[in-house]
Amino acid sequence: MNATAPIASVAVHTTAQWLADEIAEIVQGDLRAVIVHGSVATGDFLPGRSDIDLLTVIDAALPQDRAGALERLVRGADLGDAAGIDLHVVTAAVAAAPQRTPPVELHVGRYPSGVEVTHRVAADADLPVELAMARDGGRALHGPPPHDVIGEIPAAWVRDRGRHWLTTWQGLTDDDEHAAHMVLTACRIWRFAAEGRHCGKVDAAIWAAACDPSLVAIGVALYRYTTGEREHIEPSAIGQVLDKALHATADTV
Repeated sequence: MNATAPIASVAVHTTAQWLADEIAEIVQGDLRAVIVHGSVATGDFLPGRSDIDLLTVIDAALPQDRAGALERLVRGADLGDAAGIDLHVVTAAVAAAPQRTPPVELHVGRYPSGVEVTHRVAADADLPVELAMARDGGRALHGPPPHDVIGEIPAAWVRDRGRHWLTTWQGLTDDDEHAAHMVLTACRIWRFAAEGRHCGKVDAAIWAAACDPSLVAIGVALYRYTTGEREHIEPSAIGQVLDKALHATADTV
């Protein structure tokens, strides 16, 4: 397996900065920070298939009119090289002292399948993982560095949420549409448990395949991820990766 992480284009960084500037204009004086994270920050952004992940931290609760303006921004933005936009908005208090299931002011996800919008979610079990990735690997487009606005997230929370998804996916191994996502994310969960650091899908897959070359689904998933070709991944092979990752993470908790 000779895959290496692709480099995000200048264009996507320009788009991310434009979005951050527009967010700052909408939020105005309540803005604490806009942080880009995910594939744009880790270096495995794939033009036409990867999203732009943005975390916006604000000082006070987000009013309905500003939530609506942010939603319109995401819906109408020129995506450039990106396949979509994933925007989360949280208060500075939530970011500074994360809880296991913290509240979210706004989430707007624009994906090839459509747009998802939620405002004022009381508890989001996946947000601590997003905060952790933004803190450790994100880049501030407005405001201070991520470490200055996002508090430390216990590694056990990240591992536990990863194990939740690994267990859930054990019953979904015949879902070919999401097969590569499940395998590559399992590799990321496994590597985080082993080394305590977040990384992109490509790096995680290369690491996991080196740990256990018998897991043939990893190579196929990486090929699908980097080329866009829909090569079939056997459900039993997906299950082997999930089982391996569950076993490895259980050894660390």
